[in-house]
Amino acid sequence: MAPRTRVRSTSPASLLALSTAVGLALALVTGCGDGSSTDGTKPGGAAPEGKAPVVVVTTTWEGAFAKAAGAQEVKVIVPQSVHHAPDYDPKPSDLAAVAGADFVLYAPFEPYAAKIKEAAGSKAKLVEVGLDNDADKVKAEVTRLGALFGTQAAAAKWTAEFDTEYGRVSKDVQAAWPDGKSPSVVSQVFTAWSAKLAGATTVGTYGPEAVTPGQLAELSAKKPALVLDNAHMSTGTVLPDSGARQVQIVNYPGNDLDLLPVYRNAGAELKKAMGKAGGSAG
Repeated sequence: MAPRTRVRSTSPASLLALSTAVGLALALVTGCGDGSSTDGTKPGGAAPEGKAPVVVVTTTWEGAFAKAAGAQEVKVIVPQSVHHAPDYDPKPSDLAAVAGADFVLYAPFEPYAAKIKEAAGSKAKLVEVGLDNDADKVKAEVTRLGALFGTQAAAAKWTAEFDTEYGRVSKDVQAAWPDGKSPSVVSQVFTAWSAKLAGATTVGTYGPEAVTPGQLAELSAKKPALVLDNAHMSTGTVLPDSGARQVQIVNYPGNDLDLLPVYRNAGAELKKAMGKAGGSAG
């Protein structure tokens, strides 16, 4: 995904107002005196024995990781329609959702997540998630979250299914290599996983900042067949007049919180681009 350094900050006054707005919600979900909640949730964010954890996530990306790890009740704060998640301004209803959570998942480029938890007064465990669709990193994070949630069996089952589907998509894309040769690509730093999926030869990377004139000349000289751009923070055509075909790679899952379509969709876009590149070359 597309972490940018530009982030809207939330003032202390705004946080106080938001905290006040969810006071009633907190009264409903927080126990009195002994530090336990009315639904039996344990302090420190752990779900009670025999109870599936309630997980609140900042975006659908964290939500997909949580669902893959076995979480059954996942609430997403930032709507999918928000193109750049760190720009989102939390609402009182968001704080109410956090107040009833066992875990709150966020990414390090979403600094408002900690403020949301603090303002809501939630005892949920705040968990930083490494958002990267690289296959090995995804499996490691899902396994870690499964252990945290107490849903290891579900996480292991998903990981096995992921391996099968990832292998199928990767094989399908590589079968479409022009002339049977691995295509050379330039990748945005947060779409490198898609180059790996395609078995492509990465000759250069760029971002998250816009490409400078010096980088433009350097990357164009590599003569890549494809540019794997980040759909969530695209700056337009990356290497104009280079002859490279630009592919938009989407990192975020949909509202169904299913991570597998991200790989299927990337594979379809890569196959389409390679087919056109091969045709133009011929």
